[in-house]
Amino acid sequence: MTRIVSGVKPTGHLTLGNYLGVLRRWAAADQDRGEALFCVVDLHALTVEHDPARVRRLSRQAATLMLAAGLDPARCTVFLQSHVDEHARLPYLLECVAVDGGMRRMIQYREKSARARAAGQSVRLSLLTYPVLMAADILAYRADEVPVGEDQTQHVELTRELAERFNQRYGRTFVVPRATRPAVAARVMDLRDPLVKMGKSHEATAGIVYLLDEPETVARKARRAVTDSGPGVSYEPGTRPGVAHLLEILSACTGAAPEKLAAAYNGDGALKAAVAEAVVELLRPLRARHAELSADPGYVDAVLREGAARARALARPTVDAAYAAIGLLPPV
Repeated sequence: MTRIVSGVKPTGHLTLGNYLGVLRRWAAADQDRGEALFCVVDLHALTVEHDPARVRRLSRQAATLMLAAGLDPARCTVFLQSHVDEHARLPYLLECVAVDGGMRRMIQYREKSARARAAGQSVRLSLLTYPVLMAADILAYRADEVPVGEDQTQHVELTRELAERFNQRYGRTFVVPRATRPAVAARVMDLRDPLVKMGKSHEATAGIVYLLDEPETVARKARRAVTDSGPGVSYEPGTRPGVAHLLEILSACTGAAPEKLAAAYNGDGALKAAVAEAVVELLRPLRARHAELSADPGYVDAVLREGAARARALARPTVDAAYAAIGLLPPV
């Protein structure tokens, strides 16, 4: 049976990009294709300056949104990363086969550390090593597939490298996973800057559609999306990224091909209106279900507790095997 593992970081409110990139796919397909585990990777939120109370609040919100998006605890495992000790036990072993150069080449480390230094902030060591923690999140469960957005593909490649290196040196311990991505809207961009990813933790929020935004806010952000000065509407990602991005969002909402959608609109005003309506309707049932679940926190707690127990039972044998393989004596 195929085992699938993926997660989301509670570093900010989840966005349209999170939904179109991974959440919807988890619910619609991945939870029924095999043994699926989905977690809120709250330990990853500690790699940068953070407010502890906000991390806790966003962790619960993310878990609730995962359930609201359609994840069914009877068909998959939903849990918090920090509730399963194996996520903290395994990374050090993987750091012992990782190399400094590989860590420093990771795109997200280079971007985030550059922003921190530009702001006069120190860079935490955990920011450099957190891709190893992400690798541990995957390898502990012997996952076959990792459904991710485009920006996380490099991290899955690192996971593969670490698994192969560990297996070669110490004997076959880990499954070497592969990344899988949706064909359209795998990387949703900022509506105000179509060359920048729609991120949860960006300071400028005018171009970011959050899953819990009110419908009027979603529509306003869509209407103010940056396009270009070219005539008509055409799907040309290389030369018209703003229009192409709106067509990709509309495609992800409707299922129609971006090229076909382009032919239906004469100007970007009509296109923006269509995107606004489509996104509002896409998120309407999600917001309603989130409200229901938020009113029953005991249910969410029970899901997370049971999910952590199942995840722990799956991860512990692999992590124990890794400890033995690398040369550590078992507890006595």
